[in-house]
Amino acid sequence: MNITIVGRKCNPREDFRLRAEKRLSKIDKLFGEEAAAKITATVEKTCHIVEVTVTKSGMIFRAEESAENMIDALDECVDSLIRQIRKNKTRLDKKLHSAVLDDFMEPVDEEDFDIIREKTISLKPQSVEEAILQMNLLGHKFYMFLNADTDEINVVYKRNATGYGVIAPDNYK
Repeated sequence: MNITIVGRKCNPREDFRLRAEKRLSKIDKLFGEEAAAKITATVEKTCHIVEVTVTKSGMIFRAEESAENMIDALDECVDSLIRQIRKNKTRLDKKLHSAVLDDFMEPVDEEDFDIIREKTISLKPQSVEEAILQMNLLGHKFYMFLNADTDEINVVYKRNATGYGVIAPDNYK
């Protein structure tokens, strides 16, 4: 697994890097060499935040945790990723075609996703700022729109801590 560590408002020490490699080796068994992991460590006034994103074959697993020190936040983050993988074991097995998952975890009953409501929307070209305004007016946490600048479908969303995010397609095949 290719591991990239990025520090925001900090420079992660070598012991953090070693701990990250050791902890991610559990997940490395599942995904193999083609997978990529990005670890972002951020230092705030009162806590340390660690975000781990693992990608392989178009599948993305992400966890973000905060703690008083960076190592604890990393451990919680990796544990959260392992819980996500366990919860979605059968779906992952179909997607990744990996027998390694059976060795890694106990079986979990596959739950059904009950679609309660379907909604269609008309997409009109908007700027990102207009989409954020519309999302706030509706009181939603996300809003899908046709980006007037790129002519692609995008999603704006309200982030947990502060600010907004935009999700745009990658357009790879």
